[in-house]
Amino acid sequence: MIARPLTGCGTALVTPFTRDGQVDERALRALVAWQLAEGMHFLVPCGSTGEAATMSVEEQARVVAVTVDEVAGRVPVVAGAGSNDTQKAVALSLAMRGAGATHLLHASPMYNKPQQRGIVAHFRAIAESVDVPIVVYNVPGRTASNIEARTTLELATVPGIVGIKEASANLAQIGDVLRDRPPGFAVLSGDDALTLPIMALGGEGVISVVSNGTPRRMVALVDACAAGDFATARTLHRQLLPWMTAAFIEANPAPVKAALALMGRIENVLRLPLVPLADDLTSTVRSALVAAGAIHA
Repeated sequence: MIARPLTGCGTALVTPFTRDGQVDERALRALVAWQLAEGMHFLVPCGSTGEAATMSVEEQARVVAVTVDEVAGRVPVVAGAGSNDTQKAVALSLAMRGAGATHLLHASPMYNKPQQRGIVAHFRAIAESVDVPIVVYNVPGRTASNIEARTTLELATVPGIVGIKEASANLAQIGDVLRDRPPGFAVLSGDDALTLPIMALGGEGVISVVSNGTPRRMVALVDACAAGDFATARTLHRQLLPWMTAAFIEANPAPVKAALALMGRIENVLRLPLVPLADDLTSTVRSALVAAGAIHA
């Protein structure tokens, strides 16, 4: 199992759909090509931002395969493969491996609310079943269970588990992981607005939602942090903060899909139970994109 380390900014890609609700491969290819042209360090298809929860295994595999084809080996492709059924998570992992993913992203099981030792057993079973590096995803706001620092550190010793996307918003917990993690275990922010503080504590980067619409600026922010240029990073953070806030004004990915539609890059189509951004919030998203320099006033 050999894969380049995950560092920098990776976009949690939206999945473009056509007006009749099918995967829009043409728009997906164009989105991937634009992300790469803007300097993105890696890409993350079929996560929660990609609406994987409403996609079939075949659709997920196709989205990953298209992304891999367009990337053509230039950056890692971290495919979402999570499930709260461990055996299904293994099956999804094997499907994403077959589609060409270089890494897998696995959220802690949602709804089940497993004990910490159950979380360890879940990830260990996946790691033992597939020879693709795994990034653990801690997002208590969606899963209803937190991966505690001691659990993350135990998972960091499991062969094949190479990092964590931390979206707990608990900087003390994240700091404990950063302090005690083994060499080579990547800690990536799962919250755009916490990218700067997590990297200041020693994190490697971010898996970003807002970089769907502002890839070059998020890459610049992460690059500045990595270089220790926190004055520049703070300036970029402040410029992007209205967009970081607006991107979550309703359930993700409704605001970012609205943003990309405003930019003419995708159709503003989501799959139920998600619906497009409320009309009265569109101006908030537009203003935030203008402040971030993504579109003109």
